[in-house]
This record gives sequence, structure tokens and C-alpha cells, in this order.
Amino acid sequence: MWHLIIKEAARIERVNAMRWNNALLVVSLAFLPAIGSAEPEAGDRIFTLTGSGSSDSDFDNNTASVSFDLGKFYTENTVLGLRQSMGFADSENDSSWNGATRIFADYHFDAGKWRPFLGANFGGIYGDGVDETFFAGPEGGVKYYVKPKTFITAQMEYQVFFDSASDADDNFDDGAWAYSLGIGFNF
Repeated sequence: MWHLIIKEAARIERVNAMRWNNALLVVSLAFLPAIGSAEPEAGDRIFTLTGSGSSDSDFDNNTASVSFDLGKFYTENTVLGLRQSMGFADSENDSSWNGATRIFADYHFDAGKWRPFLGANFGGIYGDGVDETFFAGPEGGVKYYVKPKTFITAQMEYQVFFDSASDADDNFDDGAWAYSLGIGFNF
């Protein structure tokens, strides 16, 4: 008889332990989004580095570019900053470089580790073989936080080139797309 009582007590103890384990698991899962979320805070600074390159099959014509952003989150969702891009082209006949400097403002939507954003930029382009001029336009993209302060980013911007305000409206349909893929950090 005692062995049945001891056996039943052990079964009840296992059931209670399983209930506690299940309750602990549910509570842990409930807090997991808060622990693993990517929440930039007002005051965080941001640094992003992107690059690209291309070559023909004989490596006679090559291009390379690098770009970086340096900015600050003024709210949890709004970042203002400076973006610098530099490009180099080398062909069989010539080589050239160009640069673009611009300010940007982006609004980030909170989607956990995914942070889509929309914004605008304004700046200038300069260098060999380009008309040195101003440009402005919308931009958008997404950041995916692989760690709480480290992200992979993909971005596109539409650049409308102009020398004066009246040129901007006339040149809207003749703009250029710029796109990038890179890595960034909040600090």
C-alpha cells in the first residue's frame, strides 16, 4: 500500500514540475520580444557602411563605390544625418572619381527586428565626368537587426538633379536611382 502512495506522490510531483516548467516557458516566451527587440533609443548615434563594385569579364572596365552614414536618433523613430558616397571608375581609356555629400532625415517604423524606413535627402554631386549639381529626393529601405545594436540594411533613393528650384520640377522624370546594401551600428 505504501508503495502505491509513494508512487502517486512521485507522479503528482512530476505533474507539478511540468506545470511549473510550462509556466516558466510561457513567461519566458512572453518576454522574448522585449529581450530580443531592436529598439534604437533617442540619443543613439548610427553608423552605416555600404559598398559595391562591378567589372566586365576581362576586368578591363571596373567600378567601385563606398558610402557611409553618420547620424543620430532624435526620437526612437527619427534619425537625421550626413551621408558621404565616393565612386571610382577605371576603364581601358580613362579613370575617374566622383562623390556625393548629402543630409538625410528618415522615419523608422517599429516592426521588431525589421525596421522599415522612409525619408528624404538633399545634397550635391561632384567629381570627374559629372555635372556638379544639387540633388534631392525620397528614400526608403529596411534595416534588419541581427543583434540589438547591429543591423544589415538595404536602401534605395531617387535623386532629382537641379541647379535651381525651378529645375527640380522640370528634372523630376530624369532622376536616377541609387541603391545600397551594407551593415550598420547604433552606439
